[in-house]
Amino acid sequence: MNEAVRALFPGTREQVYLDVSARGLLPDPVRAAVDAHLDVRMSRGGEKDELWALVDGARRGFANLVGAQVEEVAVTKNVSEGLNLFAESLPWQAGDNVVVCPGLEHPNNIYLWYNLRQRIGIEVRTVDPVDGRLPVAAVAAAVDERTRLVTIPSISFAPGFITDVAGVAEVARDAGALTLVDAAQSIGALATDVHALGVDALAVASQKCLFSVYGTGFLYIRRSVADTLVPAHVARYGIDMGGAHETAFSDEGELTFKPGALRFDVGNYNYLGAAAVGAAFALIESLGMERIEDHVRGLARRLATGFLELGLPVVGGAPGADLGHIVSVGSSGGGRHYSADDPRMNELRDHLLADGVLHSIRSGVLRFSTALYNNDADIDQTLESASRWVRDTGYTS
Repeated sequence: MNEAVRALFPGTREQVYLDVSARGLLPDPVRAAVDAHLDVRMSRGGEKDELWALVDGARRGFANLVGAQVEEVAVTKNVSEGLNLFAESLPWQAGDNVVVCPGLEHPNNIYLWYNLRQRIGIEVRTVDPVDGRLPVAAVAAAVDERTRLVTIPSISFAPGFITDVAGVAEVARDAGALTLVDAAQSIGALATDVHALGVDALAVASQKCLFSVYGTGFLYIRRSVADTLVPAHVARYGIDMGGAHETAFSDEGELTFKPGALRFDVGNYNYLGAAAVGAAFALIESLGMERIEDHVRGLARRLATGFLELGLPVVGGAPGADLGHIVSVGSSGGGRHYSADDPRMNELRDHLLADGVLHSIRSGVLRFSTALYNNDADIDQTLESASRWVRDTGYTS
């Protein structure tokens, strides 16, 4: 990625920012789109047709990014809302089961299943990760004729390996089950084609690798699946009123839902968020996802290799095919959200932060995540800082 692209992200001039897995830096075009939207709202209020155009553009941008049809995309607030909208609309029966790997999931793709267990009586079947990865064979062993859904992260939020999404989807499909993906960490970092992967639903938000603001997300649902579902939550934008005004209402007959995932749009939209992410989609499209993926994964490989050469405990060891844009250091699962059980990892974290290397700690590991705005100099600076710490502390693994 060239320096002209990096220059669009002013935050890169202030620090080494390796924390897109928490939230991405905002680029100038996104800020400009937000300012333009606010200018209109302040001066003219904003016409609804213009506001809807922002949402339509954002929806289309996401559909293009993941290889979906526009009618297969609902606009949401965040990943959690997308997951819940889909989960609550499935025709669960007591005794049905969902397969999930809590050890690799963000809590917001865990809570809802136990809530359904309490409310409806479904069974929550858990599989354990192996070396920080989701084993497809374990998923296959867990599913049976009562499995309605398998849910997975496309990239785990910690330690951050790429899941064999297509392999899991095939297992679920063979068992007559659906596949729901939490794609919070992958969309905008990895080239994604939802139809090629064979998934049935996928949720994402816009504040991470889509370089936008909180409060806007997207829910993809395969058209053939969405058309069979009755939404658990409905609002005017999900109802087909045949061209009538948005405030129109008819109590004659049954509700007619919009086609596909459009029926899952609930209430008014975050129009500011739509303006922001629409500008981000335009930037991503201009660069190309294959180019972005090659860039971020190449930087991650350099970083992982450099940490290993310093003797640091990189989760998973030498970079393999399932290393995406996230590199984790420490003992996976060995700690809490903001600290590690190993005091030396906490010391390393403090040292790197003091040197201006921003990163996260999740599930006991230091988590470094690369984005399109990072460059080789960021990796060099990070490794130089870690090298000084290793030398000054006499660290050995």
